[in-house]
Amino acid sequence: MNKPWWKNRRVFVTGGAGFLGSNLCHALAGMGARVTALDAMSEEGGANPRNLDGAGVMLVRGDLRDTELHSLAKGCEVLFNMAAQTSHMGGQKDPVSDIGINAVAQVRLIQAMREAAPEARVVHASTRQFYGRPVSLPVNELHPVNPPDANGVSKWAGEQYWLLESRVLGRPVVSLRLTNCYGPRLRIRDAKQTFLGIWIRRVLEAEPFEVWGGAQLRDLSYVDDVTAAFLTAAEQADAPGVNGQVFNLGGSPPISLHDLAERLIAANDGQGSFSTREFPADRAPIDIGSYHADDHAFRKATGWAPATSLDEGLRLSLAWYREHLTDYL
Repeated sequence: MNKPWWKNRRVFVTGGAGFLGSNLCHALAGMGARVTALDAMSEEGGANPRNLDGAGVMLVRGDLRDTELHSLAKGCEVLFNMAAQTSHMGGQKDPVSDIGINAVAQVRLIQAMREAAPEARVVHASTRQFYGRPVSLPVNELHPVNPPDANGVSKWAGEQYWLLESRVLGRPVVSLRLTNCYGPRLRIRDAKQTFLGIWIRRVLEAEPFEVWGGAQLRDLSYVDDVTAAFLTAAEQADAPGVNGQVFNLGGSPPISLHDLAERLIAANDGQGSFSTREFPADRAPIDIGSYHADDHAFRKATGWAPATSLDEGLRLSLAWYREHLTDYL
């Protein structure tokens, strides 16, 4: 990560008041970038008005589906495209709205960027979701695509539209397929962003939480490491072997959900409890089982590597939410 590279650079962040977007905004502003953040501030999404407290960025409240984008994108040098509908069950219940946000609105943004910022680099926030149930572990970028739900289909379409910008028009584009990300500014009032959010809330409120299944493996990425990966991808977006590529992004070594629950309690000074139950009937058909990423390609291409262990990340997350809990309930 090259901090001087960002000084006075004009950056546009969609989904900028969300979990990952806001952490990026704080990092960018801290390095002297001039940042414009766009966020629909949807009640169902991960945005929180407190996420950008102290960041010193310009926040525009608007939806990618109908906001005037040309003036926001004009002259930007880097786009971090973090805006998305991420709810699995939301996509299942309303696939028309889901694809409207994750695919149609992406094409609308692409059109605006072609006119207003044709030279800008783009780093697109993608997901491991559309690999579906893994054929083998760990999962690399050559794994078959088999989305388990409507949200996976729409996210796949959105990513592919961005990759066309690189292949056809030569724009520097990098897509990072994320695994389970966690840390400060994550939505924790419920499980709509990730299961770990509601676990953190329950532990801090001294209430038991539920583990569905328990044997499934997951790898988790601490938000500071994810932020560093996005910044690194943008800095190197025009480099051979990086430009036009999709990369998996992993984190800590894989761990079962049951063991993760134990580690979360340990990080909370041993305070907390949980119960194990079967997946609810409406969730079981879209559960992908165990997953962990092979992210050697991104590490080799860019030199990035995660710096935060799982135990340290859980400890840092709990400490942050103890101080800010009321703002996230």
